[in-house]
Amino acid sequence: MSRIEKLIAELCPEGVEFRPLGEVASYTRGVTYRKEDEKEEGSIWVLRSNNITLSSNTLNFDDIKKVQSRVRVRDDQWLKKNDILISAASGSKAHIGKVAFISKNIDCCFGGFMAVLRAKNQLVSRFLFHLLTSSRFSDYLASSLSTSTINNLSASIMFAFQIPLPPLEVQWEIVRILDHFTELEAELEAELEAELEARKTQYNYYRDDLLSFEGREDVKWIPLGEVGEFVRGSGLPKSDFTESGTGCIHYGQIYTYYGVWTKETISFVPPKKAERLAKVDPGDLIITNTSENVEDVCKAVAWLGQEQIVTGGHASVFKHNENAKYLSYCLQTPSFFNQKKKLAFGVKVIDVSPINLAKIKVPIPSLVEQARIVEILDKFDALVNDLTSGLPAEIAARRKQYEYYRDRLLSFSDCGGGGEEGV
Repeated sequence: MSRIEKLIAELCPEGVEFRPLGEVASYTRGVTYRKEDEKEEGSIWVLRSNNITLSSNTLNFDDIKKVQSRVRVRDDQWLKKNDILISAASGSKAHIGKVAFISKNIDCCFGGFMAVLRAKNQLVSRFLFHLLTSSRFSDYLASSLSTSTINNLSASIMFAFQIPLPPLEVQWEIVRILDHFTELEAELEAELEAELEARKTQYNYYRDDLLSFEGREDVKWIPLGEVGEFVRGSGLPKSDFTESGTGCIHYGQIYTYYGVWTKETISFVPPKKAERLAKVDPGDLIITNTSENVEDVCKAVAWLGQEQIVTGGHASVFKHNENAKYLSYCLQTPSFFNQKKKLAFGVKVIDVSPINLAKIKVPIPSLVEQARIVEILDKFDALVNDLTSGLPAEIAARRKQYEYYRDRLLSFSDCGGGGEEGV
């Protein structure tokens, strides 16, 4: 029998008491301020939702806002050691209820869309933190939050959350186990992520080297306009998406979801609406014409499915007779980037028109050579990017392992008979 099992058997053999969170913790919303109070030279640092790293429930200091000293901040709106910072209002379901533990006093306050939970005497703050990362809390939020555009995690919702309250000794032992597990997981993830970064560097090196064709007189560099034909898309708001119908790829999904190629779409439109959209045949490339930055504009995905799909505005369909994967890889290289950079225009929105895209030169070896290069790069691409295999899957497996043990340790029998089955 483990130490935790012995403690539970000794200190709470009949189960543990469940209490509303409002009885054992306080809940404080953050400071509100006007947009014009945000100044780069401001003296007050304000943490917001994006300062919680979603994948690990940790605090990051990326893009912290500064506000002027005239903004009034109450004493309880400054972050203190053992506080639990929580995203309390957001238009994103991914952010609402996400937490970060404050391990030391920091000279920051938190914004109005944020809140802080502070445990009282009967509750270990770090134990509460682990509870708020568990499926018990996420399930509660799913049933309690409205479906409005802005989800608001009010004090009444938080205070009604029923939490198990085992003896302090049990809470500390659970914290010790989960913190130790978290530390091991963090070390392993750091090693895996370092390995992943090394593989990415290796992949980029081989891709750029294979596609440079340095010293190859037998390979011609040809403008894309002579390699194939561009068809500009139009329309396709996300409101047109349906559960089934004709497959479609929205230009925004090329940035956020798709890789070098795909055989399936994650979105569909009604066949009638598909008739007015740009047609994408098997082997075509879909290339974005618009982005918020030069790095992302002209990102491409090769369509390798068996049926015809469609795409919409801010993207072009490139029809050709080359190896589709090969061309998609070519559009990732430094040579392509340097050429598109010279042709891109815009400040807040960057655009490269189909006319300018057609001017960019790419190396065109024989189809046999294209297939050989694709075979090599596909192996690297799968290892680096495929979430179902390789290193990313191993990282994801580590996280799931922690989540499994966390939820097991935080499952208790209610001494009143209404709780879940104990550990």
